[in-house]
Amino acid sequence: MTLVYKILPKTLWDEAKAAGQFTGAPIDHADGYIHLSAAEQAQETAALYFKGQEDLLLVGFDADALGPELKWEASRGGALFPHLFRSLSPDEAISEKPLALDADGVPQLGLS
Repeated sequence: MTLVYKILPKTLWDEAKAAGQFTGAPIDHADGYIHLSAAEQAQETAALYFKGQEDLLLVGFDADALGPELKWEASRGGALFPHLFRSLSPDEAISEKPLALDADGVPQLGLS
């Protein structure tokens, strides 16, 4: 099983659970797809885009179960990143983990 991850504020995920679907964070809406990261990409994503943000979650999904709307596209440094071109059901999540910040304010994912 290949896992992909979404880093997001807990409040957004709580709203998605209440609504029964996650349509994306503001950056996802702007770009037209839900940004996800593979395990080896997620820590760098956390450092680049979520430094200093508290109350974050790391939500994991089975990439194969997301279906054909999951596309691996070139992004940061030419690496292929998982982009989801549909909303997510909270029921599709296979893991949820609260994230702590290190001394520099970088969320620590503990995936390695």
